[in-house]
Amino acid sequence: MRNYESTKRILVTGGAGFLGSHLCDRLLAAGHEVVCADNLFTGAKRNIAHLHGHPRFEFLRHDVTFPLFIEVDEIWNLACPASPIHYQHDPVQTTKTSVHGAINMLGLAKRLHVPIFQASTSEVYGDPEQHPQREDYWGHVNPIGPRSCYDEGKRCAETLFFDYHRQHQLQIKVARIFNTYGPRMHPNDGRVVSNFIVQALKNEPITIYGEGQQTRSFCYVDDLIEGFIRLMATDASVTGPINLGNPGEFTIRELAEKVIALTGSRSTLEMRPLPADDPRQRQPDITRAREQLGWTPKIDLETGLRSTIAYFDQMLSGGST
Repeated sequence: MRNYESTKRILVTGGAGFLGSHLCDRLLAAGHEVVCADNLFTGAKRNIAHLHGHPRFEFLRHDVTFPLFIEVDEIWNLACPASPIHYQHDPVQTTKTSVHGAINMLGLAKRLHVPIFQASTSEVYGDPEQHPQREDYWGHVNPIGPRSCYDEGKRCAETLFFDYHRQHQLQIKVARIFNTYGPRMHPNDGRVVSNFIVQALKNEPITIYGEGQQTRSFCYVDDLIEGFIRLMATDASVTGPINLGNPGEFTIRELAEKVIALTGSRSTLEMRPLPADDPRQRQPDITRAREQLGWTPKIDLETGLRSTIAYFDQMLSGGST
């Protein structure tokens, strides 16, 4: 029998995506019922194939830019393409997904009187003039550039979340996600970790933009999902935004060299012009996450890369993932 005191019926939008599918796994493992909603624009059926037939899992093909009428106890809003290649493919739709999607999910949470989680992003900081980035930093964002559909869409979504919180006393949780990697990343999403691993496994030149001195901080997916769970479990007074990411900072060149070494690849480095508005530095200050969630990443870059490389190696060889 269902334990009504501990088991929840939970909606995860973007649940067939990289992060969403891992979150579905974690929620099911905790004994909850999970409704995964995804329009499969960047999500993939293979990410949730192992969950079909699970008695507590349900998949809905749905676009969050349209209202969803469903009864749930909790909402996790992860729906939005998150890589530059994908979100720049249809920038108007990307903005709609962030803004209309937030409005629709917040409206659902308001009607049901349930807590709602927003997967925001470090991109709200833009090309930061503060390093590392703290949650009280307002950012340095180009509102009309090629990345603006995502950056400003996510910033507007945060605005909506906090306005619903103030105006309607909605219980919200807002996480700002920094670069995350791991199994189930899309092989053609244009993100630096997946790009480098796929190119290295194919012994193709590894493309580095600029001189490769721009820095990023890489968080393994299991660590990130643990941060999600801890944030959602806090009391109503903790709203965020809270940075979730690994504060270990690496240059893009260092990442490329590490991937080549771990794959035993014959790839060489190929320099290309730096894209417009590409951030020079990206590193989270996770003081708030440590103090309010008791959270800090546990998995180092080399360990996480080995697991991710194994996933892509199996995928490229035609094996089951």
